[in-house]
Amino acid sequence: MSLLNHSLGALARDIPGATRVFHHYRLDYCCGGNMLLSEALAERGLDAAEVIARLEALPARNEDDTNWAEAGTGELIDHILARYHEVHRQQLAELTGLARRVEAVHEEHPLCPKGLADHLEGMGQELESHMQKEEQILFPMLRRGLFAPAQGPISVMRMEHNDHGQALARLLELTNHLALPADACGSWQALYAGIEELQNDLMQHIHLENNLLFSPSRHQEVQHG
Repeated sequence: MSLLNHSLGALARDIPGATRVFHHYRLDYCCGGNMLLSEALAERGLDAAEVIARLEALPARNEDDTNWAEAGTGELIDHILARYHEVHRQQLAELTGLARRVEAVHEEHPLCPKGLADHLEGMGQELESHMQKEEQILFPMLRRGLFAPAQGPISVMRMEHNDHGQALARLLELTNHLALPADACGSWQALYAGIEELQNDLMQHIHLENNLLFSPSRHQEVQHG
């Protein structure tokens, strides 16, 4: 069935990251969540093909079939920057806003994830600092083949990766392991879907760095090649 025949609320719930697209086009997936995408696009005079292309281009939950262990260091870094760094920046900003909305509207609900927005905001700040250090210091060193001098920054990044793992664990505690109440609204559903996407993405991101990009064998091969 075409995405056009799904409601905005269903798409926001079922496609992690769809809320970013809806915000971009100012489509109301919350209060107007029962409206079909086709109806919403017609009402606002939007190009259906353009919006659908944006939705279909959202990163999948699972990594593609590329064997990143065999990719060049520069290619792997480019992939990490495009697939994770830029996506995380969008994810954290969007999720923080959604969490603040849910906490404000459902403050009296017994399952309201109180403190979630502040935690997401803190995660965003920590992750931004981490990614900037990689972008400005570590990645340029690795691109130039300076693996031995990069050991200090790599050690710091590994420690911060552990901190990110703890932050993810706290995220699950605050959301009762993403268990939604039966009466969860569209925003609440979209929030937890987005958090699940963030968790999967961040874990894969850390895996690619810890186990592939920071691997001594990768850089020995480059140096000896």
